[in-house]
Amino acid sequence: MPGQKKRKRKHQELTQQFAARFAPDAGSWQVQFATQDAGEWKAYLRELGTAEPDLDWSTLRMDEFCGRGDHPDSYRLSHFLPHPEPDHEPHPEPDRKPHPDPDRKPAGI
Repeated sequence: MPGQKKRKRKHQELTQQFAARFAPDAGSWQVQFATQDAGEWKAYLRELGTAEPDLDWSTLRMDEFCGRGDHPDSYRLSHFLPHPEPDHEPHPEPDRKPHPDPDRKPAGI
């Protein structure tokens, strides 16, 4: 099939970028919303989409846990918080001036 190799390579690159961006050492997932009510879950997601139209949805993780028996279904929305970037700017060296020689007299005296 024409273009299949290119599509496969592009998919692999995107997968690697995603894995690096959300790796455990890059940050952590913090629960933003949790509920056991499907209607409340859908309403929250709609409200979130209208309140923040420029939201990067790739930084959100939506978990839906299926209940069995006595346990109801539950829904959880987590937001990825990256670790703060380390300060890469080199700190300037303090100006180191030689200590004046106490025995030396200033010029012109």
